[in-house]
Amino acid sequence: MSAATAPGSVLVLGATGTTGGRVVSRLAGEGHRVKAAGRRATPVDGAEAVRFDWYDPATYEGALDGADRVYLVAPLDSATPADVMLPFLRQARASGVRRAVLLSSSAIPAGGPAVGQVHQALPGLFDEWAVLRPSWFMQNFTGDHMHARSVREEGVIVTAAGEGRVAFVDADDIAAVAVHALTDVRAPGTDLVITGPQALSHTEVATVLTEVTGRTVAHRPLTYEGMRDRLAASMPLEYAAMLAGMDRANAEGAEDRTTDTVRRLTGREPRTFRAHALAAIGGTGVAPPAPVA
Repeated sequence: MSAATAPGSVLVLGATGTTGGRVVSRLAGEGHRVKAAGRRATPVDGAEAVRFDWYDPATYEGALDGADRVYLVAPLDSATPADVMLPFLRQARASGVRRAVLLSSSAIPAGGPAVGQVHQALPGLFDEWAVLRPSWFMQNFTGDHMHARSVREEGVIVTAAGEGRVAFVDADDIAAVAVHALTDVRAPGTDLVITGPQALSHTEVATVLTEVTGRTVAHRPLTYEGMRDRLAASMPLEYAAMLAGMDRANAEGAEDRTTDTVRRLTGREPRTFRAHALAAIGGTGVAPPAPVA
């Protein structure tokens, strides 16, 4: 597919995060002008670093200056991100942004909780738009997510997902889809459910990690209430309840599906979990830290 040659920059929010960092790298590698936004304006190769904080509207104008496309990553641990995201998006439209690509989740439909409210509003704000709805990240088991930490520290994955299967997806594949959505001449104008090539239970994930690392990794199932309370020790209760509820939905088969989105938009097959684990961990037996989503 051909890329747009618009003169403006692409503003990437969460530019040092799991998907944002990969989006910046791909855009810069293709010669696009990129503004890499974050609370600390951390320098990123090939991009202009700019300060951006969802909860500090004074940072909006500078981040938006010269941008005509934006990659949106919601504030972390907020159950009501629309409260800050919608005012920013209205300002973005007024400042000349013509295309918005939102990172959401396969578990959250338009009009659903959290970022689902932003998804629902996006088509009314921009003529050119897309919503990325990836399944759960493979990086959750190899980066700095709670699952990766419990794998490293305890040799367990703790969920309320039972034996429900999830088509985990590599963040590299999500970023590849995002870049197409941001740069193709025609915006998708829809939501894109992004999955890996195979749905796996957490027990099957643990088996792959055991085989790749040489260390025993097991899946420890909890009840919804047990998972909610475990999560609430490190985040607001409302957000913990939402995440535990997603696990419960996974136990009931909500994520047991695969899509052709990666192949259709990028021309290549999505990475398998085993390939991801081998690349991220190899035979070291230790999952290295990675940027938080």
